[in-house]
Amino acid sequence: MNWQVYMILCSDDSLYTGITTDVARRLAQHAARRGARYFRARRPREIVYLESGHSRSSASRREALIKRLKRADKQALIGSQRNELVAADR
Repeated sequence: MNWQVYMILCSDDSLYTGITTDVARRLAQHAARRGARYFRARRPREIVYLESGHSRSSASRREALIKRLKRADKQALIGSQRNELVAADR
């Protein structure tokens, strides 16, 4: 199964990182305030980072690594070639 790592920009300008096999479904769940408790106090605005091609275990490891990054490093990752959303725009 193809797992994806994603980051969502939230209404309070925070960045939420998670993993899923269906990013559109997961975003809808977050918007409906189901799933992660993080979204009970804030609203998801948009997906700003997407990375595919992971197994469940590699996606979990990558999520943990991204969550440990400083905000500036997360923003650099969002603007990088690794971000499939950026690569799709080019």
